[in-house]
Amino acid sequence: MIKVIFVSADGSRRSVEIDEGLTAREAALFNNVPGIDGDCGGVCACATCHVHVDHAWINQVGLPEEGGMEDDLIQFAEGATETSRLACQIPMIPALDGLVLHLPKLQH
Repeated sequence: MIKVIFVSADGSRRSVEIDEGLTAREAALFNNVPGIDGDCGGVCACATCHVHVDHAWINQVGLPEEGGMEDDLIQFAEGATETSRLACQIPMIPALDGLVLHLPKLQH
């Protein structure tokens, strides 16, 4: 199991576990983490699983491919920053055990 820590906009932290090969979106949804909707079912079509990768983790997680679908969608996510990712596009691998993801104030 891989641990993911979700930090809400108010600073509260929620630690969850997910199997390798699933995504950060699934980690949030399967554990009822508020603030992640994932309306499109995880196919990178809506940006309702927008998260901010903690600065300490951005090199391990990486940035979205420039000009790719995720990059295009993030441009429309409210409050997007240089550490924005879509949780559906972050596969859970052992190297990400302990990953910290910050939730935006709003999710559309």
